[in-house]
Amino acid sequence: MSKVVRKTLTECKPTARRKRELGKLSARPDGEIDLSDIPELTDRFWQNAVRNPFYRPIKKQITLRLDADVIAWLRRHGKGYQTKANSLLREMMMREVERAR
Repeated sequence: MSKVVRKTLTECKPTARRKRELGKLSARPDGEIDLSDIPELTDRFWQNAVRNPFYRPIKKQITLRLDADVIAWLRRHGKGYQTKANSLLREMMMREVERAR
């Protein structure tokens, strides 16, 4: 049996030494950063980027009242009508997020 341990950034307080190191790094101008092993990401990269295929958002069970004809339409597409409803809502959410940018 394995034990999963999760920590958040608020639980991992930086030491005084680490704070000094981070302060020195943040004071350096961007031009001094060596990007030879990690090139900067261009707009072209982000245009072709896709969400991590292993990303699995946490599901939360709720009660949602929908019109009967909406449920019938979703169920007509076969098994997985709740997943379809979720993907339709996610698509609308992502459109709104894109418009807000």
